Amino acid sequence: MKPTWKNAFEGMGGAYAALYTPFGKDGSLNEEMVENTIEYGIANGLKGFYLTGSTGEGFLLSVDERRRVYSRAAKAAKGRAKLIAHVGCLATDDAVSLARAAAKAGIDWVSSVAPVYFGQSFEAAFDHYKRISSATDLPFMIYSLGADIVPDRDARFFELKNVKGMKYTNYKYWTVQALRDKLPKEAIFFAGADEQVLSALATGIFAGCIGTSQNVIPAHFAKICALAEANDFAAAASLQAEVVKFVELLVAKPNGSWHKSIMKYIGLDCGDGRAPNGRPLSRSELKELFARLDALGFVRRNAAKMR
Repeated sequence: MKPTWKNAFEGMGGAYAALYTPFGKDGSLNEEMVENTIEYGIANGLKGFYLTGSTGEGFLLSVDERRRVYSRAAKAAKGRAKLIAHVGCLATDDAVSLARAAAKAGIDWVSSVAPVYFGQSFEAAFDHYKRISSATDLPFMIYSLGADIVPDRDARFFELKNVKGMKYTNYKYWTVQALRDKLPKEAIFFAGADEQVLSALATGIFAGCIGTSQNVIPAHFAKICALAEANDFAAAASLQAEVVKFVELLVAKPNGSWHKSIMKYIGLDCGDGRAPNGRPLSRSELKELFARLDALGFVRRNAAKMR
C-alpha cells in the first residue's frame, strides 16, 4: 500500500534538523543562535526543525528554557518551516505544561519519547501519551528512540487523540511497515537514523528524516529526500555515502561538546554540551576535530557565514 500522507499532512515531508540547543560561554541559553541555526537550515533546504529532543539536550534544560526555545524558533521560522516541539519530561505534568506552551508559541506539532526511568511499561506509556496528546489540539508525534516496534501493541497509541505520526530512530523498518498497515487512521513517519536515511526512504514508508547531522550538512539531506521522491536513488546514494562518513566522525567521541564543536566549524557557535552530556574540548581535541572535518572535503568551514 503506497502511503497517502501527502494528502493528510500537506507540507510535512522532507528533511528536518533535530536542532542543537545553543548555549553561550556561561552555559546559558543562546536564543540568538537558535534563530541563526534555523536560518542556515532553511537556506539549505530543510523543511523543519525538531526542538529540544535528544540532540537538543531537552532533558538537561529547564522547563522555562524549553519554552524559550519554542518561542524563539517560532519567531525565526515565521511560517517558513514546520516546527515539532519535543516535550518529553520525567514528569508527565511537566510534559503537559510544555505541550501547552508549544501550542501557545505557534509550534506545529508536539512530540515525546516514552516515559524515562519511571513508568517502564506499556500501560504507563499509554497514559503518558494520552495526557500529553490531549493537552492541546496540535498533532502529536511519538518519538521511538532505539526501541523495538511491536505492531499489534503499538498501534493502540494511534487510537489516542491527536496521535498522528512517529519519529523512528532504529533500523527495523519492516516493523514500521507492519505497524502502519494496522493503523486505524492516516499517519506520517520520519526516519531518525542519519546513516540509514536513504534506506528508510526507499521503503516508501517514511515521509522524510529528522536527525542531528542535518544541522551541519542540511543540503545533503534536502537533496537526498528530493532525489528519493524523484526515484533517483543512484544520485542519492553518493550523498548518503558522504553522510555515512560524516556520521562516523560525529560519533567518534562520546562527548556532546565534540558534536556541538562541529557547529563552530561551520560558523555557528552553539557552545558546549551541558553536563553530564559534554565537557569542553582541549585545544588539541579541537584541532583534531577541525582537521578531520577538513579532510572530509564536503563540510565547508564557516559555511553558515557564506550565505
